[in-house]
Amino acid sequence: MLTILSKCQLSMRVALGANLLGQEPNNGYCEDVTEQQRYDVVKNDGTYEIRRYHTCVVAEFTTVSEFDNAGSAAFRPLFNYITGSNHTAGKIAMTSPVIQEAALQIPLTEPRYETMGTTTYTVSFVMPGEYRRVEELPTPNDSAVKLRVIPEQLVIVDKFSGRWSESLYNERLAKLTSAARLLDYQVVGPARFARFNPPITPWFLRRNEIQIPVRK
Repeated sequence: MLTILSKCQLSMRVALGANLLGQEPNNGYCEDVTEQQRYDVVKNDGTYEIRRYHTCVVAEFTTVSEFDNAGSAAFRPLFNYITGSNHTAGKIAMTSPVIQEAALQIPLTEPRYETMGTTTYTVSFVMPGEYRRVEELPTPNDSAVKLRVIPEQLVIVDKFSGRWSESLYNERLAKLTSAARLLDYQVVGPARFARFNPPITPWFLRRNEIQIPVRK
């Protein structure tokens, strides 16, 4: 009998195999069972969605990194925060997605700079929906981890699978920006890259999104 595995089951089995080989496990993070950032779908044209995201709180960490490495660089301090590195030593549930947003482009002035091609990225964990204010969450022990409220906003979204590469992101971002204009929406904020699965998930099973704040 052929057994059909869900994305979650397959991802978890791959993670178990990686763990047995001595690789880093995925900490049980799985799209099928993890709370997701809350939103309502306003419009779906068959290719892109317009969503209205609810007010949320994020824990964020800023790192100077290349696009492909920013998530890994920021993951540990954020994960430490939700697993007890805070003034109450309390645990906070992991949610999805993990969000990456370019905060500042570093100017290239001399070829010898080691920061060539890097950008300052802000990587965020969305806090569970029960939290609506920063004051409701414990203060991080690491001062580099910041808590911030993101108010309700309208967002155009491109949902896709594939590898977490800068080239794929830029290609789809250009198309999404053009689609926003064609749908008569004005871009009002920086684009963000949303990852819904752990790195151990095979690329063809990953759920990725590009989200751009807009207004009509």
